Amino acid sequence: MLDAAEMLLAARRKLARLPAVVDALVGDLDERTWRARPAPNEWAPVEIVCHLRDEEVEDFRARIQVVRDGGTRFAPIDPERWAVERRYRDDDPAAALAALRERRAASLAWLADVAPEKLLAAVDRANGGSLSGLDILAAWVAHDLLHLTQLAGTLAKLWADRCAPLSTEYAGPIPYARDRQTG
Repeated sequence: MLDAAEMLLAARRKLARLPAVVDALVGDLDERTWRARPAPNEWAPVEIVCHLRDEEVEDFRARIQVVRDGGTRFAPIDPERWAVERRYRDDDPAAALAALRERRAASLAWLADVAPEKLLAAVDRANGGSLSGLDILAAWVAHDLLHLTQLAGTLAKLWADRCAPLSTEYAGPIPYARDRQTG
C-alpha cells in the first residue's frame, strides 16, 4: 500500500516540473512549427499545449476534487473533441503557454491543501471500475510524461523534415516517420 502523503508530495514535485520542461522544448519555435503536425492525424505543438492547459482544470484537478469532496460521479470529458471545437491549432501559443503555467501553479497550490487521506476514497466510473484520488494523481503525472514524449517526438519529426534532405536516421528512429519499406 502506498503512503498517501508520500505519493502526494512526490506527485506535486513531478507536476511542478512540467511548465519548465515544456518551455525548454518549445521556447524557440517559429509560428509555422507551432502549428505543424508530424503526421495528418497527430497534434501540432500548439494543440498539445492547449490540451495540457485544458486537462489541467477540466480533468485531473476536477476529478481529484470530486474524490476529495466525497462526490459520486465524474463529469464526462472529450479531449479529442475539444481539440476540434476549441480550435486548438489556431490558438495563440504564447497565451496557451501562459495559461498552462498559471493553471499548473494554481493546481499545485490547490494540491498543497488536499488532505492525503482524502485521496484514498474512490469514485465509480461510468464505464466500470473505480478511481481513487491516488489513481488520478498517479495518472496525472503519467499524463504529463506521455505528452512530453509526444511533444518531443513531434519536434523530432518536424526537425527531421526541416533538415531534409539531410539524413537524421543516425539519431535513431524518428517518430511518425514513414516506414521505409512501404513508404
